[in-house]
Amino acid sequence: MEKVDKTKWVRLGDYIEVYDRKNTDGKPYPFYGINKDKTFMPTVADTNELDNTKYKVVEKDTFVFNGMHVGRDVAICIALYNADFPVIVSPAYTSFKVIDETIILPEFLFLQLSRDEFGRYGWFFCDASVRGGLDWKRFCDLQIYLPDIEVQREIVAAYNGLKTIAEQNEALLSKISDACHAYIVDCRAKYPAVPLGDYIEQCDERNINNYYNEKNLRGVTNEGAFNSSRANIIGLNFSNYKIVTNGCFAYNPARINIGSIAYNHETTFIVSPMYCVFTIRHEACNILNASYLNLWFRRKEFQRSTLFYATGSVRDIFDYNLMAEVNIPLPPIEVQQSIVALYNCAERARKIATEAREKLKTLCPALVQRAAHC
Repeated sequence: MEKVDKTKWVRLGDYIEVYDRKNTDGKPYPFYGINKDKTFMPTVADTNELDNTKYKVVEKDTFVFNGMHVGRDVAICIALYNADFPVIVSPAYTSFKVIDETIILPEFLFLQLSRDEFGRYGWFFCDASVRGGLDWKRFCDLQIYLPDIEVQREIVAAYNGLKTIAEQNEALLSKISDACHAYIVDCRAKYPAVPLGDYIEQCDERNINNYYNEKNLRGVTNEGAFNSSRANIIGLNFSNYKIVTNGCFAYNPARINIGSIAYNHETTFIVSPMYCVFTIRHEACNILNASYLNLWFRRKEFQRSTLFYATGSVRDIFDYNLMAEVNIPLPPIEVQQSIVALYNCAERARKIATEAREKLKTLCPALVQRAAHC
């Protein structure tokens, strides 16, 4: 028996209407634009000499659409404004609203219009201009699917739930990161600075037996993490490469000024023989916390200072001898542990927010797609 498709496909233009309110009173609303990520953003253009009375006012639940680059980008540049304060956008944009929110929810319509599949669908109907524009008439002629309002509410609730999780953790991340930075700055004022060389020692263990190979080779990124090396390793002999065991720091002495230093708290790696590798002395482990030291290395002030002290050498090399001369504030170990614990809270918030954002990109479009075939 042939399956019957119960999906209700409708013409988009029958459910939306143009909302064209100009800022005729010249109110000092902020200038905004929309980007390919389908979000609103403050304009980067110089607005000092602009006549804002010609600009369009955008209020909550208003869509803004730019059909000029659909063919070029293979995506529809559109955004739904959901803040409580009005903004103004270029008169070149088209703004519209949903006619009846008891039939179709603005948030559900946005989820449908923002899908990559819909962007390709709109691209197919573009004109033959250089930019490949999608004019308002053709945009309104596009077909969308219209599930029951309860199905829409369920999908929007899932979307808003993930969005709230992401936003709450991003806000928490910002506050915790600021507090962590403030504690570190406060340490400089409260506690004496000590030379790092009194608490660390250089590690120069080589891979002489070639126990480790290209699978264990790592580099250090600007973000302070180990990653698989992208260097050409064909024919390389790894016997002279340095071994980085758990608890060691490794850095590129020519790139530490941009953040290329990392702390290994995982398995054993090998790194280029030009890298500097060191660890905290055994007798100093109860005095200097490795994670606290790593936080200090991640600060922009430290990275700038390495360039200052390395300037004058052939390649601005910040070698181990210079690292040993670095002075850092040394609070009691309990204070160091508290700062690290605060940082770990921030990292957990970052991870949760990132995962929620990734699910917003994949899960919600999938739910919308499923609704089309219920």
